[in-house]
Amino acid sequence: MVYGPLIAFILGSAFPFYWSFLVASHDDAEFTANPSLLPGGNFFVNAGRVLDSIPFWKALGNSIIVSGTVTVSVVVLSSLAGFAFAKLRFRGRGPLLVFVVATLAVPTQLGIVPLYMAMAEFGWSGTLGAVIVPNLVTAFGVFWMRQYIADAVPDELVEAARMDGCSMIRTFWHVGLPAVRPAAAMLGVFTFMTSWNDFLWPLIVLNAENPTMQVALEKLQSGYYVDNSLVLAGTTMATVPVLIVFLVLGRQIVAGIMQGAVKG
Repeated sequence: MVYGPLIAFILGSAFPFYWSFLVASHDDAEFTANPSLLPGGNFFVNAGRVLDSIPFWKALGNSIIVSGTVTVSVVVLSSLAGFAFAKLRFRGRGPLLVFVVATLAVPTQLGIVPLYMAMAEFGWSGTLGAVIVPNLVTAFGVFWMRQYIADAVPDELVEAARMDGCSMIRTFWHVGLPAVRPAAAMLGVFTFMTSWNDFLWPLIVLNAENPTMQVALEKLQSGYYVDNSLVLAGTTMATVPVLIVFLVLGRQIVAGIMQGAVKG
Protein backbone atom coordinates (compact mmCIF):
# COMPACT_ATOMS: atom_id res chain seq x y z
CA MET A 1 0.00 0.00 0.00
CA VAL A 2 2.90 2.38 0.65
CA TYR A 3 5.81 1.12 -1.42
CA GLY A 4 3.69 0.45 -4.51
CA PRO A 5 2.69 4.12 -5.08
CA LEU A 6 6.19 5.28 -4.07
CA ILE A 7 7.84 2.98 -6.62
CA ALA A 8 5.37 4.10 -9.29
CA PHE A 9 6.09 7.74 -8.47
CA ILE A 10 9.86 7.18 -8.63
CA LEU A 11 9.60 5.40 -11.97
CA GLY A 12 7.36 8.15 -13.34
CA SER A 13 9.81 10.81 -12.19
CA ALA A 14 12.83 9.00 -13.64
CA PHE A 15 11.23 8.20 -16.98
CA PRO A 16 11.87 11.66 -18.57
CA PHE A 17 15.59 11.30 -17.78
CA TYR A 18 15.61 7.82 -19.28
CA TRP A 19 13.72 9.01 -22.34
CA SER A 20 16.23 11.82 -22.89
CA PHE A 21 19.11 9.36 -22.72
CA LEU A 22 17.18 6.91 -24.92
CA VAL A 23 16.64 9.41 -27.72
CA ALA A 24 20.18 10.74 -27.34
CA SER A 25 21.62 7.24 -27.82
CA HIS A 26 19.99 6.75 -31.26
CA ASP A 27 20.21 8.32 -34.65
CA ASP A 28 17.33 10.76 -34.99
CA ALA A 29 16.03 9.51 -38.35
CA GLU A 30 16.39 5.87 -37.32
CA PHE A 31 14.65 6.40 -33.98
CA THR A 32 11.79 8.33 -35.61
CA ALA A 33 11.20 5.50 -38.07
CA ASN A 34 11.64 2.67 -35.54
CA PRO A 35 11.12 3.80 -31.91
CA SER A 36 12.59 1.55 -29.23
CA LEU A 37 12.67 1.41 -25.45
CA LEU A 38 16.23 0.07 -25.42
CA PRO A 39 19.27 2.39 -25.58
CA GLY A 40 21.26 2.54 -28.77
CA GLY A 41 24.96 2.95 -29.34
CA ASN A 42 25.15 6.49 -30.67
CA PHE A 43 25.22 8.50 -27.43
CA PHE A 44 28.94 9.30 -27.55
CA VAL A 45 28.66 10.16 -31.24
CA ASN A 46 25.84 12.59 -30.48
CA ALA A 47 27.76 13.94 -27.49
CA GLY A 48 30.70 14.66 -29.76
CA ARG A 49 28.38 16.50 -32.14
CA VAL A 50 27.17 18.60 -29.22
CA LEU A 51 30.74 19.57 -28.36
CA ASP A 52 31.33 20.55 -32.00
CA SER A 53 28.08 22.54 -32.29
CA ILE A 54 28.18 24.75 -29.20
CA PRO A 55 30.82 26.00 -26.72
CA PHE A 56 29.70 23.33 -24.26
CA TRP A 57 32.60 23.47 -21.81
CA LYS A 58 32.55 27.26 -21.75
CA ALA A 59 28.80 27.25 -21.08
CA LEU A 60 29.18 24.49 -18.46
CA GLY A 61 31.85 26.43 -16.59
CA ASN A 62 29.81 29.63 -16.71
CA SER A 63 26.71 27.87 -15.38
CA ILE A 64 28.68 26.22 -12.58
CA ILE A 65 30.22 29.57 -11.59
CA VAL A 66 26.89 31.40 -11.72
CA SER A 67 24.79 28.71 -10.04
CA GLY A 68 27.41 27.90 -7.39
CA THR A 69 28.03 31.53 -6.46
CA VAL A 70 24.34 32.38 -6.38
CA THR A 71 23.51 29.28 -4.31
CA VAL A 72 26.16 29.94 -1.66
CA SER A 73 25.24 33.62 -1.45
CA VAL A 74 21.50 33.00 -1.22
CA VAL A 75 21.88 30.34 1.48
CA VAL A 76 24.28 32.43 3.60
CA LEU A 77 22.53 35.80 3.28
CA SER A 78 19.03 34.32 3.57
CA SER A 79 20.06 32.42 6.71
CA LEU A 80 21.48 35.59 8.27
CA ALA A 81 18.44 37.66 7.34
CA GLY A 82 16.06 34.91 8.44
CA PHE A 83 17.80 34.63 11.79
CA ALA A 84 17.58 38.40 12.27
CA PHE A 85 13.88 38.52 11.42
CA ALA A 86 13.08 35.49 13.59
CA LYS A 87 15.18 36.09 16.71
CA LEU A 88 16.18 39.74 16.90
CA ARG A 89 14.01 42.61 18.05
CA PHE A 90 14.50 45.88 16.18
CA ARG A 91 12.36 48.78 15.08
CA GLY A 92 10.51 48.21 11.80
CA ARG A 93 11.04 44.46 11.78
CA GLY A 94 7.42 43.66 10.90
CA PRO A 95 6.94 46.22 8.08
CA LEU A 96 10.35 45.35 6.63
CA LEU A 97 9.48 41.65 6.52
CA VAL A 98 6.14 42.46 4.88
CA PHE A 99 7.97 44.54 2.28
CA VAL A 100 10.39 41.68 1.56
CA VAL A 101 7.55 39.19 1.15
CA ALA A 102 5.56 41.65 -1.00
CA THR A 103 8.36 41.72 -3.56
CA LEU A 104 7.45 38.11 -4.38
CA ALA A 105 4.27 39.43 -6.00
CA VAL A 106 6.22 41.57 -8.49
CA PRO A 107 6.76 39.71 -11.80
CA THR A 108 10.40 39.33 -12.76
CA GLN A 109 9.68 40.55 -16.28
CA LEU A 110 8.77 44.02 -14.98
CA GLY A 111 12.33 44.62 -13.79
CA ILE A 112 14.20 43.38 -16.87
CA VAL A 113 14.39 46.73 -18.69
CA PRO A 114 15.64 48.87 -15.75
CA LEU A 115 17.91 46.03 -14.63
CA TYR A 116 19.49 45.80 -18.08
CA MET A 117 19.96 49.58 -18.13
CA ALA A 118 21.67 49.37 -14.73
CA MET A 119 23.97 46.55 -15.86
CA ALA A 120 24.90 48.51 -18.99
CA GLU A 121 25.60 51.61 -16.89
CA PHE A 122 27.91 49.60 -14.63
CA GLY A 123 29.69 48.14 -17.65
CA TRP A 124 28.68 44.60 -16.72
CA SER A 125 26.66 43.80 -19.83
CA GLY A 126 27.95 40.59 -21.38
CA THR A 127 29.72 39.46 -18.19
CA LEU A 128 28.77 36.85 -15.61
CA GLY A 129 28.53 39.55 -12.95
CA ALA A 130 25.35 40.81 -14.60
CA VAL A 131 23.78 37.38 -14.00
CA ILE A 132 25.19 36.80 -10.52
CA VAL A 133 24.75 40.12 -8.70
CA PRO A 134 20.96 40.58 -9.14
CA ASN A 135 20.40 37.08 -7.67
CA LEU A 136 22.72 37.14 -4.66
CA VAL A 137 19.73 37.11 -2.28
CA THR A 138 16.08 36.30 -2.81
CA ALA A 139 12.92 37.26 -0.94
CA PHE A 140 11.78 33.64 -1.01
CA GLY A 141 15.01 32.51 0.63
CA VAL A 142 14.70 35.10 3.41
CA PHE A 143 11.07 34.17 4.09
CA TRP A 144 11.82 30.43 3.94
CA MET A 145 14.68 30.62 6.43
CA ARG A 146 12.81 33.02 8.72
CA GLN A 147 9.87 30.63 9.02
CA TYR A 148 12.10 27.64 9.67
CA ILE A 149 14.36 29.38 12.19
CA ALA A 150 11.39 30.74 14.12
CA ASP A 151 10.29 27.17 14.90
CA ALA A 152 13.58 25.26 14.91
CA VAL A 153 15.70 27.53 17.13
CA PRO A 154 14.33 28.05 20.66
CA ASP A 155 14.66 31.54 22.11
CA GLU A 156 16.13 30.00 25.27
CA LEU A 157 19.17 28.71 23.35
CA VAL A 158 19.80 32.14 21.85
CA GLU A 159 19.51 33.81 25.25
CA ALA A 160 21.79 31.21 26.85
CA ALA A 161 24.44 31.78 24.17
CA ARG A 162 24.23 35.54 24.67
CA MET A 163 24.58 35.13 28.44
CA ASP A 164 27.70 33.02 27.89
CA GLY A 165 29.27 35.95 26.07
CA CYS A 166 28.71 34.95 22.45
CA SER A 167 28.37 37.72 19.92
CA MET A 168 25.36 37.60 17.65
CA ILE A 169 27.45 36.20 14.78
CA ARG A 170 28.82 33.44 17.02
CA THR A 171 25.31 32.74 18.29
CA PHE A 172 24.11 32.33 14.73
CA TRP A 173 27.10 30.16 13.83
CA HIS A 174 26.97 27.82 16.85
CA VAL A 175 23.23 27.80 17.62
CA GLY A 176 21.27 28.84 14.56
CA LEU A 177 23.22 27.33 11.67
CA PRO A 178 23.39 23.70 12.91
CA ALA A 179 19.63 23.69 13.50
CA VAL A 180 18.71 24.97 10.05
CA ARG A 181 20.86 22.60 8.00
CA PRO A 182 17.89 20.75 6.41
CA ALA A 183 16.20 24.01 5.41
CA ALA A 184 19.48 25.44 4.11
CA ALA A 185 20.12 22.31 2.04
CA MET A 186 16.61 22.44 0.59
CA LEU A 187 17.04 26.13 -0.23
CA GLY A 188 20.40 25.32 -1.83
CA VAL A 189 18.88 22.64 -4.07
CA PHE A 190 16.01 24.91 -5.10
CA THR A 191 18.30 27.89 -5.74
CA PHE A 192 20.84 25.88 -7.72
CA MET A 193 18.16 24.39 -9.95
CA THR A 194 16.49 27.76 -10.47
CA SER A 195 19.76 29.46 -11.36
CA TRP A 196 20.91 26.57 -13.54
CA ASN A 197 17.63 26.57 -15.52
CA ASP A 198 17.40 30.36 -15.84
CA PHE A 199 17.13 31.24 -19.51
CA LEU A 200 15.51 34.65 -20.09
CA TRP A 201 17.88 36.94 -18.19
CA PRO A 202 21.15 35.26 -19.36
CA LEU A 203 19.81 35.31 -22.92
CA ILE A 204 19.27 39.07 -22.70
CA VAL A 205 22.38 40.20 -20.84
CA LEU A 206 25.07 37.77 -22.09
CA ASN A 207 26.60 37.61 -25.55
CA ALA A 208 26.96 34.60 -27.83
CA GLU A 209 30.63 34.07 -26.89
CA ASN A 210 29.93 33.88 -23.17
CA PRO A 211 26.69 31.90 -22.68
CA THR A 212 25.32 29.84 -19.84
CA MET A 213 24.26 26.26 -20.43
CA GLN A 214 20.59 26.92 -21.17
CA VAL A 215 21.42 29.66 -23.66
CA ALA A 216 23.95 27.40 -25.39
CA LEU A 217 21.51 24.47 -25.56
CA GLU A 218 18.95 26.73 -27.26
CA LYS A 219 21.31 27.00 -30.24
CA LEU A 220 20.98 23.25 -30.85
CA GLN A 221 17.38 23.72 -31.93
CA SER A 222 17.62 27.10 -33.63
CA GLY A 223 17.89 25.68 -37.17
CA TYR A 224 15.15 24.84 -39.63
CA TYR A 225 15.46 21.13 -38.84
CA VAL A 226 15.65 20.09 -35.20
CA ASP A 227 17.74 17.00 -34.51
CA ASN A 228 16.11 15.60 -31.37
CA SER A 229 18.97 13.21 -30.70
CA LEU A 230 21.42 16.11 -30.72
CA VAL A 231 19.23 18.30 -28.50
CA LEU A 232 18.56 15.59 -25.94
CA ALA A 233 22.22 14.53 -25.90
CA GLY A 234 23.11 18.07 -24.84
CA THR A 235 20.25 18.11 -22.34
CA THR A 236 21.37 14.82 -20.81
CA MET A 237 24.95 16.06 -20.48
CA ALA A 238 23.73 19.31 -18.89
CA THR A 239 21.59 17.41 -16.37
CA VAL A 240 24.54 15.59 -14.75
CA PRO A 241 25.75 18.54 -12.56
CA VAL A 242 22.21 19.09 -11.26
CA LEU A 243 21.92 15.43 -10.26
CA ILE A 244 25.28 15.58 -8.49
CA VAL A 245 24.22 18.66 -6.48
CA PHE A 246 20.90 17.02 -5.61
CA LEU A 247 22.63 13.86 -4.38
CA VAL A 248 25.12 15.81 -2.26
CA LEU A 249 22.61 18.21 -0.70
CA GLY A 250 19.95 15.50 -0.47
CA ARG A 251 22.19 13.63 1.96
CA GLN A 252 22.45 16.79 4.05
CA ILE A 253 18.66 17.08 4.14
CA VAL A 254 18.23 13.49 5.30
CA ALA A 255 21.08 13.79 7.83
CA GLY A 256 19.59 16.95 9.31
CA ILE A 257 16.13 15.42 9.59
CA MET A 258 17.50 12.25 11.19
CA GLN A 259 19.59 14.30 13.65
CA GLY A 260 16.51 16.26 14.65
CA ALA A 261 14.51 13.08 15.05
CA VAL A 262 17.16 11.51 17.29
CA LYS A 263 17.35 14.63 19.46
CA GLY A 264 13.60 14.73 19.70
